[in-house]
Amino acid sequence: MRSIKALFTKQARDMFRNPAVLVMFIVFPAVAFIMTQLIAKSNDDIPNNMFVTMMAAIFAGMGLVTSSAAVIAEDIERKSLRFLIIAGVKPHQYLIGTGGFFLLAGAVTSVVFALIGDFTGTETLKFLTVMIAGSATSIILGAVIGMLSKNLQAATALSMPIAVIIGFTPMVASFSETVEKYAGILYTQQINVIVNDFSANFTHALMVIGMNIAVLLILFIVIYRKKGLKE
Repeated sequence: MRSIKALFTKQARDMFRNPAVLVMFIVFPAVAFIMTQLIAKSNDDIPNNMFVTMMAAIFAGMGLVTSSAAVIAEDIERKSLRFLIIAGVKPHQYLIGTGGFFLLAGAVTSVVFALIGDFTGTETLKFLTVMIAGSATSIILGAVIGMLSKNLQAATALSMPIAVIIGFTPMVASFSETVEKYAGILYTQQINVIVNDFSANFTHALMVIGMNIAVLLILFIVIYRKKGLKE
């Protein structure tokens, strides 16, 4: 518990020192709010929540991938990860401590999205659940990418295209039945389905997101144990 708290505190401090990362949690809901007020609410042909759901899905699906990848890669580059492993920090402790603050910030941002969207009680519950679950998945995916990278530059080069692909695949799927058929296994597709249609199969969406989390967690643990002492 002490290791998790120390890593959490360190990440919170580092994040507030890095405006480039901090602004990500502000710009997505800000854009959603501005577009909703200036465009959606003044145009009867556009759903009031269209920009909220669009920006929320992009934020949860890809916004956190590059940030968490950068944090892990930075620890590898500085040899901090090696020392943490030698000190006995377990994979789950490192992931919770390092990614925990990102998840907390993502949850707060999700609440802001929900307030802008002015959803009903049930809709808000579904929205926040899928958003937080999606954010957690993105953080773990970023952690896996970070573990596979030798330095910060490599993590950025690898995480950016992956984030773009998984983030925009649901958008492409809305225009292609073939893409939609295969996109169903991605957590980003399930986020997009729920935030755009609260009557969709919520249980199925959570199951798919849960399977994504399970696979990525296993990958992270294996890579952490195999690679950590080598870096």
